[in-house]
Amino acid sequence: MSTSATASVSTHILDTSVGRPAEGVAVRLSARTGRTAHWQGLGGSATDADGRCKDLPALPEGTTHVRLDFAVEPYFEESAKKQADAQQDAPANRDSGAFFPEVAITFAVEAGEHYHVPLLLNPFGYSVYRGS
Repeated sequence: MSTSATASVSTHILDTSVGRPAEGVAVRLSARTGRTAHWQGLGGSATDADGRCKDLPALPEGTTHVRLDFAVEPYFEESAKKQADAQQDAPANRDSGAFFPEVAITFAVEAGEHYHVPLLLNPFGYSVYRGS
């Protein structure tokens, strides 16, 4: 929850290639206090069965920019194994994992605001937006 002195961040991931939440994706949260300031790693979490990270660390006072780093390659490697077992005629290129092994999203924040940043993901692309 944000206070008047801080912002807060939440996220979730939907794997659009299968139409389900992406479970078990590691997410790291970093912040900085200005455009030229160094990034400070704050910690991380992993997505749950609903694709949500419910326990991301709080942002420090004075945060102006946030970065979410999603480690998607291990998720797609595991997903490809499951799909290959379930579907014999799966395209061969699905077994190679993800074109983007990581997704890094950087955005500006203002104190007192909450930022929900959903990631819509597939093995060959992604999109993000400011949710509610």
